[in-house]
Amino acid sequence: MTSTQDAKVQTGEVVLEAVGLTKHFPVRRKLRQFFTREQNAVHAVDDVNLTLRRGQVVALVGESGSGKSTVARLLAQLYPRTDGDIRLHGESTRVKGGGAFRAYAARVQMIFQDPFASLNPVHTIRYHLTRSLKIHHNAGKTDEDLEIALRDLLTRVSLTPPERYLDKFPHELSGGQRQRVAIARALGAQPEALLADEPVSMLDVSIRLGVLNLLRDLKERLNLAILYITHDIASARYFADETLVMYAGRMVEGGDSETVTQSPAHPYTRLLIDSAPDPDRLAGDVNPLDEDRGNGEPPSLIRPPSGCRFHPRCPAAMARCETDLPVRLEIGDKPGHWAACWLYDEATVKEAAK
Repeated sequence: MTSTQDAKVQTGEVVLEAVGLTKHFPVRRKLRQFFTREQNAVHAVDDVNLTLRRGQVVALVGESGSGKSTVARLLAQLYPRTDGDIRLHGESTRVKGGGAFRAYAARVQMIFQDPFASLNPVHTIRYHLTRSLKIHHNAGKTDEDLEIALRDLLTRVSLTPPERYLDKFPHELSGGQRQRVAIARALGAQPEALLADEPVSMLDVSIRLGVLNLLRDLKERLNLAILYITHDIASARYFADETLVMYAGRMVEGGDSETVTQSPAHPYTRLLIDSAPDPDRLAGDVNPLDEDRGNGEPPSLIRPPSGCRFHPRCPAAMARCETDLPVRLEIGDKPGHWAACWLYDEATVKEAAK
């Protein structure tokens, strides 16, 4: 992004929105289903709403299988959506055609979890970055221009001197260096939004902070909107401005990161936080997993539970939780803090107290 572009945009401007985003994956039909015309589907994502703004990071947190990566792939338009809409600067992206998709891809780039799998092992770093520059912006009309652009990309992600890395293959780099190359490749498209799908989970603990600091620096210098997907809610507090918690394909809580991580409202969010290793927790303290009413496993998403999907495991479940799907309810402690939980519905609480 150039300085001229920077002058035209403002931090906080809405870049990308998901409105009622839904994705169901059909299950292969068995013979019995063929005769009964019953068609099962995995309800991977249901009615997800989120907003990405310039210069801000939104963290999407949840355990494995909650649908976080599916949300990222939907936003990158790698999966067709079942329902809902994705809006780029307020305009619907329900447009067909390769040219429209290429224009969208240049503005919304994805960083994958495994940097080795996302890079072609038979091509050099120069090849990967050159394709990004040429496909999206036809950069480098001369060899000299291209060389300058390649060096600039590697310098941006702190791979210096760039000459050391350009002609190497992915297997010759460390995991952290490969992920920096993947970030540089995404930056080559000059995006407005980055979708980072657990970008540090495959890296050594010692270098995770360096990659997160790099993403934070890029966010501030280029005024990027970033979706940070993670199962580590502690890193969400450190890195993100806003945190959304996802369980079994649905959003269950959201708000600014400090509030969500320090004053969690939804029982599932509290379980996530209490389950994290804490050296200050005494050995005799109650194990939060003992408060899990179920077997500690998420429900089947082929036939998800009625009502709140967390109720089979929730220690505070009420009768209404088993039948009625909870809506977003404002918590009231901080502006914008909400939870999809009947514990915060005054009428339900009064009825349960009788």
